[in-house]
Amino acid sequence: MDFELLKKIVHTPGAPGHEKPIRDVVEELIKPHVDELYTDPIGNLIARKKGKGPRVMLAAHLDEISLISTHVDDKGFIRFSTLGGFDADTLTTQRVWIHGKEMIPGVIGSKPIHIQSDEEKKAKTKLKNLFIDVGLPAEEVKELVPNGTPVTRMRDLIKLGNSVTGKSLDNRLSVYILVKALQEAESCNSDLHAVFTVQEEVGLRGARVAAQQIQPEIGIALDITLANDLPGVGDHDKCTTLGEGIGIKVMDKSIICTPELVSHLEEIASSRSISYQREVLTAGGTDTSAMQYLMGIGSHVTCISCPTRYVHSTVEAAAVSDIEAGVKLATACIETIGDYKLK
Repeated sequence: MDFELLKKIVHTPGAPGHEKPIRDVVEELIKPHVDELYTDPIGNLIARKKGKGPRVMLAAHLDEISLISTHVDDKGFIRFSTLGGFDADTLTTQRVWIHGKEMIPGVIGSKPIHIQSDEEKKAKTKLKNLFIDVGLPAEEVKELVPNGTPVTRMRDLIKLGNSVTGKSLDNRLSVYILVKALQEAESCNSDLHAVFTVQEEVGLRGARVAAQQIQPEIGIALDITLANDLPGVGDHDKCTTLGEGIGIKVMDKSIICTPELVSHLEEIASSRSISYQREVLTAGGTDTSAMQYLMGIGSHVTCISCPTRYVHSTVEAAAVSDIEAGVKLATACIETIGDYKLK
């Protein structure tokens, strides 16, 4: 695995609706490896590899869960709302980047435990009680941080045993996987559209737009999934296990994948000795559904899902071997997905 490349992709900011920094990085990485490359009006980066065969859409979302400023008070503290799903407990004491007129660091603070009531100590953290402190006078903060300024989390990607851990592995792992697959694929036997989508975390918005335009016959999303192989989780509740291979989605809360396409990806994986596991996720959703029924296309769909622990936190963790298996499977799909028999 190219750790430095993954680190660059993870560290580059890209809040929902503000994906340009990460889109620019990806564009430079894949430009030599595709036949067409353009950005659509909503901000999706669409790369096409021309070939005979079915229209195929691969979709990996660029955006990361983020925050957005809503108010600066008279003491210079910034109030915020969320862009994507957060557990407020994961935000307390975190460092952030505020992408205003200048990019400035901040810390998320709350009422000190020393002066909390017994009820407050027992209660779950609420977003309305959190604020961002940038250590500047109020008038300066109000000038630098107009309402509606995106805020991203600050956390380095590091190695953790046989894994990597950091913020925004959802979905920068899959961005990395799709970038590497486009770079490494030796051929393409379909009319392939690799789409780095926007605004997935706020409602699959970019994927819906791209799917409407492309009208894919086959749609394969690339995203992460829960590796909830953790203390306190029964075997019957596990979705995937870290280190046991890349996930091939069977279903999630938003989609039941095409059984024949799931089987086809399993056959590809087996034929190339790629470790994989079946993903049955009973909550959440991905761009997969946007390529099938949400736009009324009815394409054959599944998702290549990288098992990830501690999802939507700043310490998300994934096994290097699973990431590598994801690159191999995505590469194989680019090279051979045209062999899939549409019914």
